[in-house]
Amino acid sequence: MQDPELSFHGAAHCVTGSCFRLKTAGGTVLIDCGLFQGAKTEKELNYRPFPFPASSIDAVILSHAHIDHSGLLPKLVREAFRGAIHATEATRDLCSVMLPDSAHIQEFEVEQLNRRNLRRGRAPVSPIYTGEDAERCLALFQPQDYDRWFAVIPGLRARFWNAGHMLGSSSVEVEIARDPDQPPLRLLFSADIGPDYKLLHPDPEGPAGVDYLIVESTYGDTDREDATAARRRAVLCEEVRAAMHPHGALLIPSFAVERAQELITDLAQLMAEGALPKIPVHVDSPLATRATAIFAQHAADLEGGSALIQALEARQIHFTETLEQSKALDNLRHFHIVIAASGMCEAGRIRHRLKNWIWRDEATVLLCGYQATGTLGRIMQDGARAVRIQGEDYAVRARIRAIDLYSGHADGPELAAWVRARLPVAHQVFLVHGEPEAIDGMAARLTGMIAPDQLLQPSLDDSFRLTDGGAVRLAGAAPPRIDPADVARLDWHNDVSGLILDINAALAAEPDEKARAVLIRRLRRAMEAEGAPPPGKTHRHGSQARKARPRRGH
Repeated sequence: MQDPELSFHGAAHCVTGSCFRLKTAGGTVLIDCGLFQGAKTEKELNYRPFPFPASSIDAVILSHAHIDHSGLLPKLVREAFRGAIHATEATRDLCSVMLPDSAHIQEFEVEQLNRRNLRRGRAPVSPIYTGEDAERCLALFQPQDYDRWFAVIPGLRARFWNAGHMLGSSSVEVEIARDPDQPPLRLLFSADIGPDYKLLHPDPEGPAGVDYLIVESTYGDTDREDATAARRRAVLCEEVRAAMHPHGALLIPSFAVERAQELITDLAQLMAEGALPKIPVHVDSPLATRATAIFAQHAADLEGGSALIQALEARQIHFTETLEQSKALDNLRHFHIVIAASGMCEAGRIRHRLKNWIWRDEATVLLCGYQATGTLGRIMQDGARAVRIQGEDYAVRARIRAIDLYSGHADGPELAAWVRARLPVAHQVFLVHGEPEAIDGMAARLTGMIAPDQLLQPSLDDSFRLTDGGAVRLAGAAPPRIDPADVARLDWHNDVSGLILDINAALAAEPDEKARAVLIRRLRRAMEAEGAPPPGKTHRHGSQARKARPRRGH
């Protein structure tokens, strides 16, 4: 019987785009099929072909509903995948609102982009997938229970373990049948592991004694402060009080699923206890509204589900559904809180709220989750004094704050403890779902627990044969879709945005139009020295352009 092959088509030396392909004698399975987020170089992978024919995939096992794990499933269906998608019932329910919402965002943003492209003389682009693709995808879901084996393809079965990360989240255990005289080969995909003291979920679970372990390392280099429930609420309370301004706003970019529900619960409890005054909290996300309803349906399955139900009944909690209701938030003249997607400020209504508030001293932006390299959230977190949002420049005068106590991911010590509980691992441990510094930090933590030659750090599109003696990297496989050095890094798009901001700032600092014309000429000469073509007649600027126009009489 042939050895299985494991390929890493996402979340390899980066955090997003989770997609692992497992090829066996009985067929081929994907564990997750997620959307890439971050710098544009990575996000462009979403538009490019999969590194495999979609029709060659026989089934998908989905760990949880977050878009960086599920977001390319409709594209897979669009490109001829027709197999089953196995997930927990709660994951299926959340995907029923998240995937159509993802399609809507793509269709809406592509429509806006094509309007700009038409004005610029550029070719139109198509969305990655449509709402129809998302609906066809949802018809393929087959819900499965925790801790029960289910058949996936001939010779391969799987079961879900509660990962404590979000509603319905799972680690995925896989068994692959071998020759009759051999025990099955056992793999465990951690997916995203939740931290201790998670508001709505128990501690993560999982089996021990597997052959191969594929483990996340998002916070592998981070020691988070002790985050009890009381400490988390106390820190949030301090941040809200510091943000309070009579005519200001506290903007909280938040993932619409899980993070939003946790924040709603804690804010409502702080106000009910009198730790905070009664402050209007506006949840500016149709997706968060629909996802919250699903959380309420599954409240009995949640730790602290009753607290969430009480929060949803609080008079201070408001949900905006329509675009008109969302726009009306810009007219509020008293202190209020807005929770809006997306958590990394890459899409959704948070960008519109930022355009209205980021340049105001009386505003605060509170980042409550992981910010991937190249995202607007990360750029603000790193201290940018100006940002570009939808092609426009904005000064950053708002207070930018970040707390990490609402993260859905375990930190380094918690991840190491989770790995220790899975021992012994017969062969390799693959470190995935982390940026390079985090993966290196995770590897250092596991030193002494796992032999150095057992720790592997796969790059994007790497493939391995899983043998009885360990993993063997496959040589001669297809080249990676992008250079590994370009993964989880600021790219030229970020550099261009920064350059435009710097040029505009320099021009604004010049005392008069003559000085600005001199600076523009110097910039053009520098470009020409680097081989850039000289400006054409239609690109004349400054004094040259004025001289070219006939003067009008008075």
